[in-house]
Amino acid sequence: MAKIHFVDHKGETRTVDVENGATVMEAAIRNSIPGIEAECGGACACATCHVYVDEAWREKVGSPTPMEEDMLDFGFDVRPNSRLSCQIKVSDELDGLVVATPERQA
Repeated sequence: MAKIHFVDHKGETRTVDVENGATVMEAAIRNSIPGIEAECGGACACATCHVYVDEAWREKVGSPTPMEEDMLDFGFDVRPNSRLSCQIKVSDELDGLVVATPERQA
């Protein structure tokens, strides 16, 4: 189990407990985190679960796959630390992860 901190575009933080093996997107949907739409349900077929990974966590979270990078091309205000939350699997190693949601999804 890991705690994930979601920061919205206004700076409000919501912290949720997430079971290992779930994705950050699944945790967001289950906990009604605003700013995560997840229109494709986690199939890496859209960019509506786009988040910004806090710089301190980028190395642990890892880089996006080529398929994810292709989908991020459709995201709003994509940055070097952008990831699709459906592609981030939660583990004990990610306990304390901080991600921010963009002002809007694409």
